[in-house]
Amino acid sequence: MASILKTVYTAITIFLLVSYAYVKETKAAGECGRTPINNAALSLSPCLAATGSVSAKVPPLCCSKVAALLKTSPKCLCAVFLSPFVKKAGIKPEIAITIPKRCNIRNRPAGKKCGRYTLP
Repeated sequence: MASILKTVYTAITIFLLVSYAYVKETKAAGECGRTPINNAALSLSPCLAATGSVSAKVPPLCCSKVAALLKTSPKCLCAVFLSPFVKKAGIKPEIAITIPKRCNIRNRPAGKKCGRYTLP
């Protein structure tokens, strides 16, 4: 009887540990994977000058950063554009969302929805 209880206790403990690890992993991975959205937004700081106007020139470094992010995680770019961090910085998502097109990025997800905006 004692060995059965010990086996049940061990099985429950293992189940709880595995469940905890799964929940922790799920919470850690968002639209930008394990990278916090604020960090992803900061990585796009070379794009700041291009977010003031749709006619502003987009720096080449910005284009390469956006292209790399689109290649690895297109949903992350949308999450960055819609994040409270970006809004607090005074960046308008309706202008920021035009950067991939202004950079002439061919593999951009044109026509995809990003919140209430559509990628051109």
